Amino acid sequence: MTATRQLKVNVDDAVPNRRRGGDIRVTLSPRTVQATSGFGGVLWLGAGEFVTEHYHPFSEEFLHVVSGELVLSLDGDPVELGAGDSVLVPIGVRHRLVNTGAERAHVVFHLSPLAPRPELGHVDTEPAAEPRQANPDVGGPV
Repeated sequence: MTATRQLKVNVDDAVPNRRRGGDIRVTLSPRTVQATSGFGGVLWLGAGEFVTEHYHPFSEEFLHVVSGELVLSLDGDPVELGAGDSVLVPIGVRHRLVNTGAERAHVVFHLSPLAPRPELGHVDTEPAAEPRQANPDVGGPV
């Protein structure tokens, strides 16, 4: 390990991304820690908030619910999730995540492998929740 390579990122230092809804923070990525196989971070959704539907043409997405009650739609089929549940979103499957509980939900995510270029990593299938926010590169600045 070299002294110049950053391997640790605190969530408070990650840029909030609200473009698709909620508070998504990429902590580990090619940009933040020079990751080469995937990227990940955390998501918070307030009661009733959602992440707009999209899919990943090159990556699987792994979700682990730390707290909260959510419904994940996979190609339109609902999957109920609660604290302690983990789920795999296969490559190319449309998905949308909704906080159906009364409390803020907390989710940890990881996607792998990386898309050939960051802009190819997500395909939106419904309008962005915050369309005015720039769509940052994986782990990049807004």
